[in-house]
Amino acid sequence: MGLEIKKQELLMLKKSKTGSDGFISRHPVLANFIVIVLVAFLGIWIVYLCLQLFTKHGSSDVVPSVENMSYTQAVMKLHDNGFRVDIRDSIYKEDMKPGFVVEQFPRPGAHVKPGRKIFLYINAVHPKEVVIDDDNNPREDALRGFSFRQGMARLEELGFKNVRVVKILGDNDCIVKIIANGKVVKKRDKTPVNARLVVEVYDGRLGSLRDSLQNAEYLQYATEELASQQEEEIRDEEPEPQQRIEDDPEPDDPEPVFVQ
Repeated sequence: MGLEIKKQELLMLKKSKTGSDGFISRHPVLANFIVIVLVAFLGIWIVYLCLQLFTKHGSSDVVPSVENMSYTQAVMKLHDNGFRVDIRDSIYKEDMKPGFVVEQFPRPGAHVKPGRKIFLYINAVHPKEVVIDDDNNPREDALRGFSFRQGMARLEELGFKNVRVVKILGDNDCIVKIIANGKVVKKRDKTPVNARLVVEVYDGRLGSLRDSLQNAEYLQYATEELASQQEEEIRDEEPEPQQRIEDDPEPDDPEPVFVQ
């Protein structure tokens, strides 16, 4: 009896193995597709769990305000709140102490991921210096010959705020020279962006003024010519003065002389 039971169990195991092997052998494409789908689903599930773990999905912190603080105080405060710090750039403002935070990004009060990097803009110790005209001829005046519009756009692009325009007599609207803090700026000179600039530019009135002077001279010449012609005509019309010719008086007849 015991041997027969074992034989029956062995036969059942063989049938089950042959049944499963038969499905894979009969449908190999479908079987491979099912395996691929299961592996892909498992991979997506693992990636999702990793993103939840590393990106801290669903959690956020509020960015504290560190503007107008010194760099050391700002770093300590951000680190205490779990943020990282990076200096993005340094700018110069006269109304703020050097080394203080001028601006931050993200802005204060923004909701961000925990541990995010906060970018700081620090006030520089010295103002930024820029080259107004980078043409390779340092003996010439900066922006000389540029049109007024081009020159002002260039200065605004470089960050100059304190600019005064002085117009002088000229026949176009080109820039003559630029004076920074009392010194004429040459090409390739470095100038602080907070310098007081004086831009001398032609006013374009020289041509019209020259024409006006020429017209005035012509008008004066024509007036003088007309006056002289009128004087000549008046002189010709006046009658010549008649000269009185006095005839010599005829001598009186001599009285007759009687001889006795």
